[in-house]
Amino acid sequence: MNDTADRRDTPANQQWGGRFAAGPAAIMEDINASIGFDKKLWRQDIQGSLAHAAMLGKIGIIAAEDVAAITAGLGGIAQEIEAGTFPFATALEDIHMNIEARLTERIGEAGKRLHTARSRNDQVATDFRLWVRDALDGLTVQISDLMRALAARAAGHAADPMPGFTHLQTAQPVTFGHHLLAYVEMLDRDRGRLADARRRMNVSPLGSAALAGTSFPIDRDMTAAALGFDRPSANSLDAVSDRDFALEFLAAAAISAMHLSRLAEEIVIWCSAPYRFIRLSDAFTTGSSIMPQKRNPDAAELVRAKTGRVTGALVGLLMVMKGLPLAYAKDMQEDKEPVFDAAEAWALSLAATAGMVRDMTPDIARMREFAGSGFATATDLADWLVRVLKLPFRSAHHVTGTLVGLAEQKGVDLAGLTLEEMRAIEPGITAEVFSVLTVEASVASRVSHGGTAPANVAREAARWLSVLS
Repeated sequence: MNDTADRRDTPANQQWGGRFAAGPAAIMEDINASIGFDKKLWRQDIQGSLAHAAMLGKIGIIAAEDVAAITAGLGGIAQEIEAGTFPFATALEDIHMNIEARLTERIGEAGKRLHTARSRNDQVATDFRLWVRDALDGLTVQISDLMRALAARAAGHAADPMPGFTHLQTAQPVTFGHHLLAYVEMLDRDRGRLADARRRMNVSPLGSAALAGTSFPIDRDMTAAALGFDRPSANSLDAVSDRDFALEFLAAAAISAMHLSRLAEEIVIWCSAPYRFIRLSDAFTTGSSIMPQKRNPDAAELVRAKTGRVTGALVGLLMVMKGLPLAYAKDMQEDKEPVFDAAEAWALSLAATAGMVRDMTPDIARMREFAGSGFATATDLADWLVRVLKLPFRSAHHVTGTLVGLAEQKGVDLAGLTLEEMRAIEPGITAEVFSVLTVEASVASRVSHGGTAPANVAREAARWLSVLS
C-alpha cells in the first residue's frame, strides 16, 4: 500500500472526521490547511510530544511500553523529515496531525494515546513558543556578532575624524569610531528587548488543553521543565488564545530592523560619488546592465527594504489578533507565516550588515576633509568665547554666527579669517582662538562622558570588545 498516496487522497481529516460524514470542499481544504508553512515547527512539535508522552507515562496515564513506542516512533519520524522522505499530507491540515497520523501508522494503537490530555490548541501554542524562543536565541547571537564587527572597526578608527550631521547637514566633527559605536549602543538595546521578550514568553502552555485545562492528573511542572520553560502558564484561556509573545518578538524585530535600515542608508550615502567615504568590495555590490562604471550597494539597499517586511509582519499580526474573543479562533493560524518571514528577513539583514561592516574600506582622508567643511568648528569657537572671554552663550552664539557669515562671504573657513577681521566683530578675541578651530582639536575637546574624544572612543570600543568576547 502506498501510504503517501492514500493519505494525500483522504477526503476528510480522519483524525477528527468522526463528526463529519462528507469531506471538505477543495477550496475549504486549501484555506484550512497550514502544513505548507507550519511544517517549520516539526522539531518543536516532536520535542513537545516527547515531553508530553514522558509525563503521561510517569503519571501512569499511559503504559510504559506505549511511551517507549511513541519515543521510538517520533525519533523515526524526525529522521524521515530530515531525510526529506516524510509524506506530508494537505488533507491532515497541519504539522501536528501529520506527525500524529504518521506515528500511528508506524507504531499502531500506542500512537493514538499520545494526544491524551492535550489539544491542538495548547500543542500549537507550545510549539510556536518553542520556535520563537529558538529563533530569538539565534538572532541574539547574530546581533552580538554585528556588534563585535562594529566595535572592532571603531577601535581601529577611534581618532579618525568624519563629519557629524544633523538634518544631513554638517554639524560638528566626530570620529568614525564614535559614529560606529552609536550603532553598537542601538543593537545592545535590541538585544535587551529580546532578552525581556524571552523572559516573558518562557511559560509553558502545554496542559492547558483546548481552553479549560484537563481532568487528567497531569504534571505540568514536569513538561515545563523538560521543555526549558520557567513554569507552566497560570490560566488555560490565556495560554491558548494569546500571541503577544509573537507580537513582542516582531516588535523587537521591527525596531532592530529599523536600526539596520538606518545604518544601511548611511552606507548607501557613504558609497555614493558625492561622498565616497567608504568603498564596498565586489562581494557586497553589483554592477549595472548598461552602465559599466557602476558599483551599486545592493546589499545595503536590500537591508533597508527588508525593514518593510518585518514591520509589515508586526502590523499584520496585530490586525489578526485585535478583534478575537477568548479563546482560540482559526484566525490565529495566520500567526506563523509573518513571524517565519520576519525572522528570516531579520537574520539575513543582520548577516549582510555584519558582512558589509567587515568588508568596507573607509577613505580616511576624504572623511577628514569633509569633517572640516560647512564651518563644522563653529560651536568650538562659540565655546571658546564663553570659556575664555566669559561671554554669555547667546552672545557668543551671535558673534560666531556673524563670523561665519563673514567667512562665507570671503569664501574661507573660520580659520581662514584674520585675527583683525575677528576682532572687528569681537575685540576680545586673541590668537589663541585658532587653536580650537581645527578638526582634530574639536574632536579631542569632546571629553564629556559619551563624547567623541578619541580616548573616549578607544576606551568604549575596548570595553565592548571585552563584553562581547
